[in-house]
Amino acid sequence: MFYHIPWIYTPVRSILAIWHQLTKTEIPDLTKGSVMMRDRSRVEDTIYAMQKAGAGSLQVISDFDMTLTRFAHKGKRVPTTHNILNNRLLINGDSTEKMKELLNTYYPIEIDGRLSSEEKLPYMVEWWTKVHELLIQQRIRKDMLAHAVRESSAMLREGYGVFFDCLAEQRVPLLIFSAGVGDVLEEVIRQNDVFHPNVHIISNYMDFDHTGVLRAFKGQLIHSYNKRDGALSHAAALRELHGRPNVLLLGDSLGDLSMADGISETQNILTVGFLNDQVEERIESYLNSFDIVLLKDETMDVPNAVLRFIVSSEMSKVHRKKMMR
Repeated sequence: MFYHIPWIYTPVRSILAIWHQLTKTEIPDLTKGSVMMRDRSRVEDTIYAMQKAGAGSLQVISDFDMTLTRFAHKGKRVPTTHNILNNRLLINGDSTEKMKELLNTYYPIEIDGRLSSEEKLPYMVEWWTKVHELLIQQRIRKDMLAHAVRESSAMLREGYGVFFDCLAEQRVPLLIFSAGVGDVLEEVIRQNDVFHPNVHIISNYMDFDHTGVLRAFKGQLIHSYNKRDGALSHAAALRELHGRPNVLLLGDSLGDLSMADGISETQNILTVGFLNDQVEERIESYLNSFDIVLLKDETMDVPNAVLRFIVSSEMSKVHRKKMMR
């Protein structure tokens, strides 16, 4: 019996192109209905290059609120780290109403696809500053934060354990770059048992006095549209990740795309954007900006699938070593 080999008479360059396509491993999760890509071929090429380089060349940079945490659950919004503080244990009823008013005023501006990042920037500074001033006035106690998180409906995305644990097992650094409240963020991941040694956090941290009462916020204000400035100002800390030129970046805002700007000598960056709200109005800008866009997907399925493929060669090595024992 004879088989016809279609590339037998084709030029060498064409053969190599066909062979390259044949050696790519399909990631089934990328075919989900919630997944959109402007350039699938480029995404596959980037993932393949990152897999070839292995886990030792990889770092992950991620936003937190509405990226690692859910946007909504059973039709109700899941609180951000700032909104977790909107708790009767920490602030009074008047402040609760003021925080809601600020959210209703500034959130529509934050996600308005008609406005540029530059146009949104002063409004974001205004919003974050007013919220922080309000929280400081309430003299929040440090020893109440853990209880407030436990009492809240904060939820990490489905599959978060696989994500955090895989990165820890493969010793891949996870830099969480958040415009939220770092103290609350830490408590959320601690209570979910995923605050592993490979996790690093850049965020807005509270400054408590000697009695444990909030008196200010530390350092430069980080909001959703100045993360590039934050990345550059934390360049010294980011240098600890030197030698890892491949970046998997996760975010839910166009402002998150600048989170890797403080890293020099990058080779491959794969960006994944969670589009949680106003999908029709923002889909075009997200497809033009992120490599992979996830539409109202409350899971970590796609990041986990990509991560598993990238580190698969390392996992195979570990498995072979175990088999040889």
